[in-house]
Amino acid sequence: MCILRKNVFIGVIESMNIIDKTDEEILAIANPMWNNLVKYSNNGNYGAFSRHFSEDFLRGANEIEMGKQFARSELTKGLEKGAGCLGMIRRGQYVTVLYKQTHSKKEGEYLGRLVLGYEDDVVKIFGTTIF
Repeated sequence: MCILRKNVFIGVIESMNIIDKTDEEILAIANPMWNNLVKYSNNGNYGAFSRHFSEDFLRGANEIEMGKQFARSELTKGLEKGAGCLGMIRRGQYVTVLYKQTHSKKEGEYLGRLVLGYEDDVVKIFGTTIF
């Protein structure tokens, strides 16, 4: 995007794209977000859980349905801290970070998915699931 001020060209602003960040830079952003999702999922705090959602994702995440999921699902409570990153997938304007997640009451390992991208120059969550 070019910037003009009083018809004088002053520079070019490059669009921000999260896929241009290194793995380390992405994990520095993603890990605290994932840890917060685990924390707030465990205690059923939808407001804090959805704090970093993009506007589109937030509109699609119905608060009533999300509350029902927190209340009904044993998987959404008891997630353990310290999930391990399995890898990343970069596509378009988004990066998907994959996590190996464990549970305090359910045996086995679960796959966590966190999709990040920019919205208004801020990294936001565009999708998240655990299965």
